[in-house]
Amino acid sequence: MFDHEPSRYAGKVAFVTGGSSGIGRATALAFARQGASVVIADISEDGARETERLIEAAGGKALAVRCDVSRSGDVKAALDALIKAYGRLDFAFNNAGVEQELTPTSEIDDADWERLIGINLRGVFLCMKYEIPLMLNVGGGVIVNTSSGAGVADVRGQAAYCASKHGVIGMTKATALDYADKNVRVNAVCPGIIETPMMDRFSGGAPEGRERVIAQEPIGRMGKPEEIASAVMWLCSEGAGFMVGHALVVDGGQTIGI
Repeated sequence: MFDHEPSRYAGKVAFVTGGSSGIGRATALAFARQGASVVIADISEDGARETERLIEAAGGKALAVRCDVSRSGDVKAALDALIKAYGRLDFAFNNAGVEQELTPTSEIDDADWERLIGINLRGVFLCMKYEIPLMLNVGGGVIVNTSSGAGVADVRGQAAYCASKHGVIGMTKATALDYADKNVRVNAVCPGIIETPMMDRFSGGAPEGRERVIAQEPIGRMGKPEEIASAVMWLCSEGAGFMVGHALVVDGGQTIGI
């Protein structure tokens, strides 16, 4: 059973994209632990259903939906399912994203560029486009978008990824200004190197690859998905009520001085 704070988010509803694993799953579990009903949206149906199962097994309420965030129709359908199931939207964590292989800019394939921008940037736009009206209907809400340490610093061989994640921060700030006076707060979280399936793919999963990426972290280790989930939960809390349009870097010191 969850050792949650049932009064904190009881009656509230959270929407989490990329919730089949890693940071998304950890955050979906964190919302449920604090009493929220959670809709887990992911292109991986099996992974989303597993997150749903974990929440329900612990006594929480959850709904898994298949969603390709780069497709407008998928995003709208996922949020329609949320409203049908729970009737409102209070929190959104727009977290779905993909990585880029190390590739010099002039060698990036057009299709890879479109894939990175389509999921990492367009996906966040489409989610906010359909989430914000639902939040306005209930008097407000909180949105957290996943950027990256690569959204505040540049990384060699990562032009497409950096473009997508820098774009998330710019879009977050502009959207925050659009809706700050309407009680919809919008911020971003910028994870560093986190122990997730995405990082396993990026590092190759082998010990030497892991050591290479860990060497970039002054703290001397990868972060945990739960540490990013904690940051997201704080951004959604009343304690962060005066934080608007901010990109919160949680990266073990990786981007200090860059």
